Amino acid sequence: MLLWLANYLSTFEPGFSVFQYLTLRSILGVLTALITALFVGPWVIRALETRQIGQAVRRDGPESHFSKQGTPTMGGVLILVCITASTVLWADLHNVYVWIALLVMLGFGVIGWIDDWKKVVLKNSKGLSARAKYLGQSMVGLVAALVLYQIAKTPAETTLLVPFFKDLLIPLGFGYVILTYFVIVGTSNAVNLTDGLDGLAILPTVLVAGALGAFAYLTGNAIFSQYLFIPYIPGTGELVVFLGAMVGAGLGFLWFNTYPAQVFMGDVGALSLGAALGVVAVMVRQELVLFIMGGIFVLETVSVMLQVASFRLTGKRLFRMAPIHHHFELKGWPEPRVIVRFWIISVMLVLVGLATLKLR
Repeated sequence: MLLWLANYLSTFEPGFSVFQYLTLRSILGVLTALITALFVGPWVIRALETRQIGQAVRRDGPESHFSKQGTPTMGGVLILVCITASTVLWADLHNVYVWIALLVMLGFGVIGWIDDWKKVVLKNSKGLSARAKYLGQSMVGLVAALVLYQIAKTPAETTLLVPFFKDLLIPLGFGYVILTYFVIVGTSNAVNLTDGLDGLAILPTVLVAGALGAFAYLTGNAIFSQYLFIPYIPGTGELVVFLGAMVGAGLGFLWFNTYPAQVFMGDVGALSLGAALGVVAVMVRQELVLFIMGGIFVLETVSVMLQVASFRLTGKRLFRMAPIHHHFELKGWPEPRVIVRFWIISVMLVLVGLATLKLR
């Protein structure tokens, strides 16, 4: 929106042409989302408290969580509003990739909002049924996958890149749709499973979003992409503004979500942020790198899968509780120790992911 205005004003004052620079608009996107979250956050928390929209704590979980009962939840709405507003202000709204990212994020946000609303406001402990939730996720994910497949202009846009190998490219054909669907839905649920401790999910999300911003910028630049042997996909560079807004909104939310949390993001935040990471990774052709950088999300998901499989097959549990962050809590680790150590692992994994740009 402001890019259009700046372009118009630049015909009268050339200085406004500075807003055409993607890097500047990305920085402004980060700052806009961050400052908005910091200023609006207290009002959102008070509104949630007034309406008694508070977290319900599982009685079979760690005893240290009992004090979290009633903490405002559904704070993910704050994140979505900040990301959307900042993106609309600073991104090129003629860019189809930006709109796909926004709509996927908001689509999953609606699913999460309905689930949270039923659990917290309507006091339905089950929320959306697993079938209804997965159906909603599948519809949004599949539509996004089909749209991306239809707008692909070059084979590179539907080819799977294998990290650390310069020439190992796997043409997917229509298999691209299947992969895209699973990446979007899988990442959404993985982030949701990780969101179990104060700040545990949001900082890895911010780190991965920032790293994907680097990939988006390079993929959308003909010179850099050729130098780094990654596909050149025109238009993907504009996703840096969207990802910058995600970084800013995430950091702003972390201000209130850090231990001890004043607010939780709920499914409305976790499902939407995970889906956003997934769809962006697909658009910049870095699905496997997302698997590396989001290793914490993968670990949490695999721990749940192994726990369920082990109990069904043997009647025994591999972990004291799943997802695995609860296992460490029940082993006696204080919650802040679990959180910070998982953050450190996320930093390491994101650096490994970024290293794939040169280690080929």
